Amino acid sequence: MMNRLRRWLRDPRFLVSLAACLIAFVVQSGDLDSADTARRLQTTHSFWTSAAPVLPGDYPDFGLRGCGGKIYAWYGIGQSLLMLPADVVGTGLEKLPVFQDYNGNDPSVRAIVVSYSTNMLVNVLTALVCLRFLLLLRFSMPEAAAGVLALVACTTHLHYTQNMMENNYILLLTLGGFSFQHEWLRTGNQRALSIGSAALGLNLLTRLTTGMDLIAAAVFLLLLLWMESASPDTIWKRGLLYVRTALPIYAFFFLIDRLYQFHRFGSFLNTYVSLFAAEQRQLRPELPASFPFETPFHIGFFGALFAPEKSIFLFDPLLLLTILLAALLWKRLSPELRAYLVSALLLLLTYVSFYARYTVWSGDSAWGDRYVSTAVDLAAFISVPLLLRYRATLGRFVPAVGLAIVAASAAIQAASVAFWLELELYQIMTRNPPTFIVGLRFQNIVAFALGKMDQWGLTNSAMADDAWDYVHITTWNFFPFVLRRVGSAPGWVVGIAFATWGVGLLLLGWVLWRLREVLRSGGVNQLTEPAQHAL
Repeated sequence: MMNRLRRWLRDPRFLVSLAACLIAFVVQSGDLDSADTARRLQTTHSFWTSAAPVLPGDYPDFGLRGCGGKIYAWYGIGQSLLMLPADVVGTGLEKLPVFQDYNGNDPSVRAIVVSYSTNMLVNVLTALVCLRFLLLLRFSMPEAAAGVLALVACTTHLHYTQNMMENNYILLLTLGGFSFQHEWLRTGNQRALSIGSAALGLNLLTRLTTGMDLIAAAVFLLLLLWMESASPDTIWKRGLLYVRTALPIYAFFFLIDRLYQFHRFGSFLNTYVSLFAAEQRQLRPELPASFPFETPFHIGFFGALFAPEKSIFLFDPLLLLTILLAALLWKRLSPELRAYLVSALLLLLTYVSFYARYTVWSGDSAWGDRYVSTAVDLAAFISVPLLLRYRATLGRFVPAVGLAIVAASAAIQAASVAFWLELELYQIMTRNPPTFIVGLRFQNIVAFALGKMDQWGLTNSAMADDAWDYVHITTWNFFPFVLRRVGSAPGWVVGIAFATWGVGLLLLGWVLWRLREVLRSGGVNQLTEPAQHAL
């Protein structure tokens, strides 16, 4: 057993996945942190209990009337299925006698179990898939490990590891699709193509708009063949094999989505958007005929790029580094890296353009623009491996700028989990736009640390809609602090929570140090064949 543990502690894959697990552990608040996710969890609960898919008090603000007059959530089934095992376990634990006096308080036992288990699982799997993909792109192990850490700690992926929306699940499946389909192109492994296609197809159950991710993966493979000057006959044969394998898998998952739509709303052909638009126009006749795509294109498009409340460059500065390095290094990059950069940036442009006219193009109650953040993360994280690989050829200035951007990105993402995102959303209601949200977050951190929130006019008891919101926005958004602030758990439980959280932080620091030592020791191959790194 000890020998096996020693081998694991010398294996960078294990250390990277353990670091991802611990990062997810220490940033949890114990709550779902999103009304959207809470509503998806209610749908999850309805799958195996007699609970309604939508709580009665949520309608008509949320939910649509479907077959038999029943109110259904309009979301896809994907994230609800993801949370199902944790919901079953959490519900069982919540009924244990030990929680009898606590049951009914926030954060609930069920929410704690669901948030911790699901977010940690998704983060570990994402780290492993990301590491696998970077190795397939022929980065060395140190470069690939740095890329994984950049993704999980220096992009908005970190925020959505705490705030459990569907973004990180979508990113996991999209990265899996890119990784396994790329392996197929390199090795001819038909199983890899099927796995990659299943990952991309599974994404359709969460959001149908992830069809754009599916197309981006195909564009990546096509660009790679073209940039490597493959013959038309080779491209044609590979394309036929791809379509024969991937298309039936995509069709299978699309059919599941359509059957779920028919079960709820009695139609195979429409989506919730058309039903939502029709119902809202009945309730609010003043809405334009184009609702919910009535926003002028230029407002949503340029807002996603430059609005201080939502700019993708402010919330994910690594994206700027990717663009800079792509411009400077283009001629030196391998066809694989060129193909990935083009397909990732095209996917981002497509998402920004698609949601530009949506009524809430900004993603509404979210940290940054949540509709495009997954595409941003896909384009952003590759910057760190590129910077490490080519730093010796970039002179002194560009690596220095790159390191500064990485540091700023890490600071912004750490700040993003310090408080519940609703804090700034409440604050901007009393301010004239525009509001630099990232700057306001740092101001809140300093004010709270100094005990100056009230004196600086940053919070008051009239800000929040209810008592729980006020409690939640007036404490650090980590589980022990939230538990202590709520005040419903016994003191010894809070003490154990703080001790466990502290151990988690110390262990995370040790794992990162250990990973650094293993990578510096030269005990791993610096460049390896793709097939050797299939996980």
